[in-house]
Amino acid sequence: MLIESRFRADVAVEDAATLAVLAGPQGRLLGEVARESGADVSLRGNVIQLAGEEPNVRLAERFLSSAAVLVERGRSLEERDVARALRELRLDPEASLVDLLDATISVATRKRPIAPKSAAQRRYIEAIRAHDLVFGIGPAGTGKTYLAMAMAASALLSRRVKRIVLTRPAVEAGEKLGFLPGDLAEKVNPYLRPLYDALHDMIDFDRVEQMRARSQIEVAPLAFMRGRTLNESFVIMDEAQNATSEQMRMFLTRLGYGSTAVVTGDITQTDLPRGARSGLREARDLLEGIDGIGFCYFGDQDVVRHPLVQKIIVAYEQRDSDERDARERRRQEAVVRRQGGSSEG
Repeated sequence: MLIESRFRADVAVEDAATLAVLAGPQGRLLGEVARESGADVSLRGNVIQLAGEEPNVRLAERFLSSAAVLVERGRSLEERDVARALRELRLDPEASLVDLLDATISVATRKRPIAPKSAAQRRYIEAIRAHDLVFGIGPAGTGKTYLAMAMAASALLSRRVKRIVLTRPAVEAGEKLGFLPGDLAEKVNPYLRPLYDALHDMIDFDRVEQMRARSQIEVAPLAFMRGRTLNESFVIMDEAQNATSEQMRMFLTRLGYGSTAVVTGDITQTDLPRGARSGLREARDLLEGIDGIGFCYFGDQDVVRHPLVQKIIVAYEQRDSDERDARERRRQEAVVRRQGGSSEG
C-alpha cells in the first residue's frame, strides 16, 4: 500500500511573548493560518509545526517567519490581518510580509502607528509619499479615506504642511446648501462626517477643535473652493465620483506650492443626475500616465471592514454586471428586429 508523504516544516520562536502573539488567544491566529494556507498547524513547545502539501506549508512558513519579525518590533496581529496577508502572499510569491504590513504611518498623538492592511494600501501610502497628487479609486471600505487622513494628520503634526483642507461634493444638498442653519462648517459637516470620523480616531476631539479654531483644519464644500490657491496644505477630496467635470477641473487647479492633494472615490457609485459625467472618471481618463500624478486602484479583496462588506460589494457588482449584460442583449435584439423589419419591407 502506497503511503502518501506529507511535506513538513518547523518555525521555531524563541521568545515566549512573540509566540503568544503569533498563536493568539486560544490559538485562534494559528487556526486562521491553517484555514487560509491549507496547511496543518500545531504547536509543540516553542516550535510551530506545519504539515501538508508543499506549497501550502511553504506559504504558512513564509508568513509565520516574517510575522515573528514584525511582532518582535511591536506590531500587533489580528485575525483579519492573517487572512488578508496570506491571500496577498499566495497571489504574489515575491511579496514581503514585512513590506506588506510594516509600511506604517506615524501620527504623533497615537500610541501605535497606522499600518496598511493590504498590498494595495501599501502602494497607496507609497504613492502619497512620492506624488503631489494621488487618486485613490475603489469600493467603500478599502481604507482610501482613512489612510489619506492619516497621512494628512502625520504631515500636519510634523509641520510638513500648515493646514489640512477637507472637501467633498454636497450632491444631495444641491442649491439648498445656503439655506441650512449654521456657519459654513456646520452646513457641510454632514457630508464630511467620514473624514471627521477618521480624524478623531487619530487626534483627540479637543485638539481637533483647537486646530479648527486656528484654521489648521478647514472644511469646505467643493463649490466653495473656487478662486483659492492652496499652498503648504494637505488637501483631501472625498466622494470625488460625485464631482462634475467642471468641479473636478476647478479643484485640481487649486493646488499650490508645498501642497499634497488626495482625491478618493468609487467610479461605480455616483449620485450625479442621470447623463452627467463623473469628474473622477474623466480625470482618470485624461490624467493617468502623467508624470507626478499617482493612481491607485482598490478591489473588493481590499475591503478592511466587516467580512460581510466584501461579500455585499461582490453581490452588488454581480447584479450591476448582470443588468449591463441584459441591457446589451435587449439592445442587440432590438437591432436585429429593426434589421429584420427593414429587409421584409
